[in-house]
Amino acid sequence: MAADNKHDLVAITEKEFGKLERLIASLEPDIAMKTLEDDTCIKDIIGHRAHWIELFLGWYADGQAGKPVFFPAEGYKWNDLKRYNADLRQRQADLDWPDAVALLRDNHARLMSFIADHSDDALYGGPMKGANNAWTPGRWAEAAGASHYRSASKFIRAATRALARGVAS
Repeated sequence: MAADNKHDLVAITEKEFGKLERLIASLEPDIAMKTLEDDTCIKDIIGHRAHWIELFLGWYADGQAGKPVFFPAEGYKWNDLKRYNADLRQRQADLDWPDAVALLRDNHARLMSFIADHSDDALYGGPMKGANNAWTPGRWAEAAGASHYRSASKFIRAATRALARGVAS
């Protein structure tokens, strides 16, 4: 169930980030960079999660400024996510493991600052400007943070099991 107030949003975001942090801390860089069958690696997933926090913060800022908000990004529609994510992996190809982890930590701090700087009403009082749907800024923040952290943790656990079985390219 999604958070519906600032206190719960902070709690779930910190809880899921803590779980992800523990998994990240347990990984050796060579494991994080090892390509899996789907042509991704753990580093790609961490870079992706960091990037989506940037996207959310940009969407919010553009909506507040009355600018067009492009979901997920200019030139892409939601049904283009596979292509967008593949393009993102190419843009982040030179990102190494320590830099991906640092980017995630930095963007998590930016997300937490965003949440801290907004009231319950600003986070949950109505739809996010420019989003063209009923999701509140708090719901979008949870999707970019806690929900993405949870799915990244799940991916890392599955990837490390696959790598232990020798299922990598």
